[in-house]
Amino acid sequence: MKNITFYVIASFLFLSSLFLSACAGATTSASVIEPIRIGSGYDLSNEMSVVDLPTANGIKLAIKEINEAGGLLGRPVELVLRDHQYKRDVTANIAKQFVEEDKVDAVVSFSDADSVLAGGPLIQRAGLPLVISGATSPKLPEQVGDMTFLAVFGDNVQAAAAAEFAFKNFGETAFLLWDDGADYTVLLARYFNQSFTQLGGEVVLMDSFPDSATDFSPYIEKLKALPEQPDFYFLSAMPHNAGPLIKQFREAGLTAPIVGGDAYDFPGIVTEAGVEAVEDVYFTTHALMDPESASPEIKKFGSAYQAEYGHAPENVFAALGYDAMQLMANAIERAGSTDAKAIKKALEETKDFAALTGSITLTAQSHIPSKAVTMIAIRDGKFTLAEEIVPEAVPVP
Repeated sequence: MKNITFYVIASFLFLSSLFLSACAGATTSASVIEPIRIGSGYDLSNEMSVVDLPTANGIKLAIKEINEAGGLLGRPVELVLRDHQYKRDVTANIAKQFVEEDKVDAVVSFSDADSVLAGGPLIQRAGLPLVISGATSPKLPEQVGDMTFLAVFGDNVQAAAAAEFAFKNFGETAFLLWDDGADYTVLLARYFNQSFTQLGGEVVLMDSFPDSATDFSPYIEKLKALPEQPDFYFLSAMPHNAGPLIKQFREAGLTAPIVGGDAYDFPGIVTEAGVEAVEDVYFTTHALMDPESASPEIKKFGSAYQAEYGHAPENVFAALGYDAMQLMANAIERAGSTDAKAIKKALEETKDFAALTGSITLTAQSHIPSKAVTMIAIRDGKFTLAEEIVPEAVPVP
């Protein structure tokens, strides 16, 4: 009898312990907080990595600071970062992975229009909000859809600023050359031509080259054959061909000012072209990143970036990545939810958001912020502030 009683009690205690363990396990599982997942696709390994790696670092730094401050909506933020290799098929595939495998809540991504056009439509069809960090085509929200927002000004704005600056400072005649293999460079050249001629300027010669070009002598020879040389050259190039293009212009004895877009904003342009070659080169961008003369906000960001990565921000795209992530985070907080439509509505109600690269206001009518353009002059191999410009007339996208 004693033995039977012992076994009954022992069995009861064992079963009780199993029940309590199961309850504890269930409680632990229930208390696990699901992160808010942000998808980001950038070129981490090929020719666009000079701008995309800093962008990704800026996003990671923003997420680190957000999580240290308690996350969003009481939940941690998790970055799902994938390498699109600056290839359209790979970009489309990672967009599919964001939706089907990663189950992201939102996307902060892309520094160039071609990548947006490759991956954006699938993100749009999934109904996910997308904040573009660096691609500047003003056509993108219309081309991709109503879930797409830019954290940057459009190419029509920076082209208009460049045209006004060059017309005022260099003269009324220009040579226009562009890379015909990228949506960004084609649009930038087109908008520059529109703005410059509207000001009363004349493009005396225009030409284009394939994205893969490394020898620019045919275009240089055409320019040198003109009966009268233009006052300056507007060269719409990508990061991988901007340096060699400038170098070959200077080696050919073409000494007039060279003007370009924000793709010039990377240190390699100086090393690739040479310090002497980049003298009298000017370009439009989003903010001056110089640690000595930059804004207090940029300096603070630079210090945090230095502490995190062991070096200063490589270029303004680091700040653009940070801004884009903070913009999305701000919208999620105001939405009070990760519901895509709620985030979209919050983004459309963004007013005077204090970003590193300028105040951002978005509306239901415009998913592109109106921001001032920073004009950079390269002096002695260093980027210096030439002027802050809000262009008077901007071409329609």
